[in-house]
Amino acid sequence: MTEILLYTFIYMAFAVGAVLISQKLGLGSVLGYLMAGILIGPVLGFVGKEAESIQHVAEFGVVMMLFLVGLELAPQMLWRLRHKLLGLGGLQVGLTLAAVAAIAVALGQSWQVGIAIGCILALSSTAIVLQTFNEKNLLSTAGGQAGFAVLLFQDVAAIPMLALLPLLGVAAVKGSDGHEQANIMAGQPGWVTALVSVAAIAVIVIGVRYLVPATFRFISKTRLREMFTLFTLAVVVGIATLMSLIGLSPALGAFIAGVTLANSSYRHEMESHLEPFKGLLLGLFFITVGAGMNFGLLGREFLLVLGLTAGTMLVKAAVLFILGKLFRLPSAAGKLFAISLAQAGEFGFVLLSISQQSRVLPQALADRISLVVALSMLLTPLLFIFYDKVIAPRAIAAENESRPNDEVHEENPIILLGHGRFGQQINSMLTSCGFHTTVIDHHAETVEGLTKYGSKTYYGDATSPELLNSIGLGKAKLLIVAIGDDQQSTEVVEFVRRHYPDLTIIARAHGRQHAYNLHHAGADFIVRETFDAAIRSGRIALESLGVSQERAKELSDFYAARDRYHLFTLSELYDPEVPPFANEALMENEALTGRREPIDRDTLPLEKLAMLDTIQAENAVMIAQGIPTATRKARLFAIAAPIREAA
Repeated sequence: MTEILLYTFIYMAFAVGAVLISQKLGLGSVLGYLMAGILIGPVLGFVGKEAESIQHVAEFGVVMMLFLVGLELAPQMLWRLRHKLLGLGGLQVGLTLAAVAAIAVALGQSWQVGIAIGCILALSSTAIVLQTFNEKNLLSTAGGQAGFAVLLFQDVAAIPMLALLPLLGVAAVKGSDGHEQANIMAGQPGWVTALVSVAAIAVIVIGVRYLVPATFRFISKTRLREMFTLFTLAVVVGIATLMSLIGLSPALGAFIAGVTLANSSYRHEMESHLEPFKGLLLGLFFITVGAGMNFGLLGREFLLVLGLTAGTMLVKAAVLFILGKLFRLPSAAGKLFAISLAQAGEFGFVLLSISQQSRVLPQALADRISLVVALSMLLTPLLFIFYDKVIAPRAIAAENESRPNDEVHEENPIILLGHGRFGQQINSMLTSCGFHTTVIDHHAETVEGLTKYGSKTYYGDATSPELLNSIGLGKAKLLIVAIGDDQQSTEVVEFVRRHYPDLTIIARAHGRQHAYNLHHAGADFIVRETFDAAIRSGRIALESLGVSQERAKELSDFYAARDRYHLFTLSELYDPEVPPFANEALMENEALTGRREPIDRDTLPLEKLAMLDTIQAENAVMIAQGIPTATRKARLFAIAAPIREAA
């Protein structure tokens, strides 16, 4: 018992420390878990052979992850992905397997060994890629969708690979304990296996479609929350067990079940109960991968192993990049697609084990391939960072710069700059009310996509004076600036106000300081993108707390009006060249009034005027003494407290 608790504490402590440091450095959680495993295994030697057993348990995290991914994908979305699923996925597995096998044979290996290595290295890491896609919000992008389609096909392709590898060797597949794996279909004719497989999938689909919701309805009446967790886990474990018994991928079965339940009203309930288990098991899996790395072999054959790893990733990336071009993925999406799937995957360890048991691969070669798989997984988070920092900005910039600004041949009363999630709603509302708009956006992919949906949008850089002078601002009645970049939107407002002083300008602000800058730039109306939503949420909160609808509306309207007034008045005191907390005018007025608003000295009562003079004089003395801002502010508030209380 003590030993189990000690190992548990070691894994947890190192995982927490490594992941927090990794996240702080912007490296992602996956790399943190891998580094934790390397520390407690090869570096410090805190764990030993038990890591392999733990890894088998932790692999269930991949099963849970695919179940949760399936919950997010309605069958309609999968149907839309069918071409990528079969085309991209099938070609990636086939071409990568063939290329790796050919290279292995050219290096002196037998064709059986070449095919086995090709199968092992053709698959990518579902756990790392999907985890990173989710962390970086890349799953909904074109590159993310293509990558997901390939990963899904790889899970399906793993099934025939499992059947193929024993045929390449001379021994039957045995488990790690020397016993036959629990596959009830072993030795059965192919047609029997096929029928049973189809029947099992049908049982899963029908079972989760009808039995799971009915059971959840019954459980909800008991009001026992732990039963929701227990039943959800039982569903996933049961499906995984069934698929394993007939020799199919547990992850594939979990994914099918998730897709079947994607439209269920209990989807979010299942997600909330499984998410913690998935995160813990996936983290444990990555730790065991790091702990299982053979650093002794790596030290002896460092250049060879590194060369094999780099070669594997380059071959896979080249195949993926070519497929991205063939399937006309945008430049940035194609590069993301190639980089994200260039590694070998966790299922490679399973295929590697079967290859050894079937005597396809000799032990020395298997150890090298194992290091290649682990190192490629270890390098993947770094490749994602390289993509974020270097490739993505350059690809997007090149894609945008390669296209000249569109010529605008219409003169509408309303001009909208920026057609993102904020500008879309404005444009939709105005056009539905019968107004004609001229829409400009600087993202080529967005413009092309909107054009396909019948929304006329012009491509152009809104910060370009040439473009601004050519889109009919002189005859327009209204300019709406919905650009995502704070600095660019401020510069546009400044330019337009300087050259078109009578044009009404509505500008979107991301925050309070941005609103101050837009006010100084000359915007007539400033809309903070989250302010109205926050006010509405506050009103709903008041109503939920028992306040009447009428009173809640009055209170929310009053709060909104007061905030807008303070924003306007403070804008007069705000200096874009001075940081907010270094603005002495703001500090002095706030100390006296409790609010950051201008004070009219001509109408100020004598006692308050005297207090203001005192505050200003005291503040000047403290500035000369070099006293920090926070300390000065506290003292000024203490001086002003009596007059504020009297007022």
